[in-house]
Amino acid sequence: MLARVTRSRRLQLTRRVPVLAIRNFRLLLADRVLSPASVAFSMVGVSFAVLDETHGSTARLSYVLAAQIAPSLIFLLVGGVIADRIAPQFVIIGGNLMMAAGEGTFGVLVLTGHPALWQMIALECVTGTGAAIFYPASSALLPRLVPGELLQEASAVSRLAMNGALMSGAVVAGFVVAAVGPGWALAACGTGMLGTVPLMLALRVSARDRATQPGMLRELREGWSEFRSHTWLWVVVAQFTVVLMAWYGGFSVLGPVVARAHLGGPAAWGTITGAESLGLIAGGLVSLRFSPPRPMLFVVLAGGSIAVTPLALAMLWPVPLICVAAFAVGVGMEIMMVQWTVALARNIPPDKLARVSSYDALGSVMAMPIGALLAGPIAARAGVSVTEYGAVALIVAASALALLPREIRTLRVGDLAGPAAQPGAGAALPDGVGADAA
Repeated sequence: MLARVTRSRRLQLTRRVPVLAIRNFRLLLADRVLSPASVAFSMVGVSFAVLDETHGSTARLSYVLAAQIAPSLIFLLVGGVIADRIAPQFVIIGGNLMMAAGEGTFGVLVLTGHPALWQMIALECVTGTGAAIFYPASSALLPRLVPGELLQEASAVSRLAMNGALMSGAVVAGFVVAAVGPGWALAACGTGMLGTVPLMLALRVSARDRATQPGMLRELREGWSEFRSHTWLWVVVAQFTVVLMAWYGGFSVLGPVVARAHLGGPAAWGTITGAESLGLIAGGLVSLRFSPPRPMLFVVLAGGSIAVTPLALAMLWPVPLICVAAFAVGVGMEIMMVQWTVALARNIPPDKLARVSSYDALGSVMAMPIGALLAGPIAARAGVSVTEYGAVALIVAASALALLPREIRTLRVGDLAGPAAQPGAGAALPDGVGADAA
C-alpha cells in the first residue's frame, strides 16, 4: 500500500515537473545538493580559519582567497577543452576530488596544529584548480541530459536544489565554526565532495562523437571566435569582470572581517550568506514560470544590484537589514543566472558550449583575484568602510557602461531562441518516461 502511494505521488510530481522523470537528471540533482552544501562549509570555514591563524589579518586573508581563484586563469580554458572532448561527468569527478583534497587537508592541518600561510595558499590553489575545471564541464553537462523544451525548467530546478543546499550549508557551517571551529567545517567540506563521486559515476552520458581531434590551441581559437561573435555575450562578461572583482573584494573578503568586528562573528556571517542563498531559492521558484521580456537588460541590471550588499556592510546596517538586502540580491541574481544559462545553451553549438562557458567564466572571474589581493591591503590603509564604498562605485559604473550597446537594451526573448530552443533538440527523453520515473 505504501509503495503504491509513493509511486502515485512520484507520478504526480513528474507530471507537474516533467524533467524529474529523467533518471540522469535526478542523479545530477542529488549531486547538486551534496556538492553546494559541502562548498558552503568551505565558504565559511576558510575565511575564519585564516583570520584565526593570522590574528585577523585582512591582507593575509586576501592572499589565501586570491590563491583560491587564481588557477581559474589557466584551468578554466583547459577544462573547457577537455569537457568538449570527453564525457563531462568525468571532468567533474576530477574537479571534485581536487576540492576534497584541498579543503580536507586544510581542515586536518587546522585541527592538528597551526598551518603556515604558504600551506594555506597552496591548498587553496588545489581547491581553486578543482573548481576551475568543474565549471565548464558542469555547464556542458545539463544540456546533454534534458531535451531543449525542458531546458529552462531543468536549469531552474537544478539551481533551486543547489541554492537550497548552499543556504542550509552556510547557516549550519556558521554555527559549526562558532561552536567547534573552522577545522571541522573544512573537514566536512572534503568529506562531502568525496560523496559526489558515486553520483557522477552513475550517470549514463558519453562523450560526443567527433570526426577529428584538433589541437588544443585550435579548439581554444574556435571557442574564442564563437564567444566574440555574440555582442550580448562579451558585453555582459566584460561587465561582470568588474562587478565580480569589486563584489568579491568588498563582500567575500571584507564581509567576514566586518562580521567578526561588528556583527557578531561567524554565526552572523553564516546567517547573512544563508539569507542570500534563500533569495537564490526564491529566485529559482520565480524562474520556473517567469522570463523577463528583455533578458540581457535584466542581466545587466541584476549585476548592478549586487552593489547593495557591500553598501550595507559599509554603512554597518543591522544584521537583519543586511540579510534582507542579501535576500533581494539573491532573488535577482538567480533569475539572471537561469536566463543566462538558458541563453548560452540555446545559442551556442553543443560541441562548443563547454569552451564558450570557459571563456564566460574566465572573463567573469579573471579580475576576482585582483579584487581579493587589493581589498585587504586597501582596507588596512584606508579603512574597511572606504574600501566597501569604492566597490559600490565600481559596480555601478560598470553596469551603467554595459547598458550603452543598443542590443543589450532591446534584445528580446525571441531573438535569443537559437537551435536548442526547437522542440526535441538537445538530449532526448528516455523511452517510456513513465517507466523511467518509477
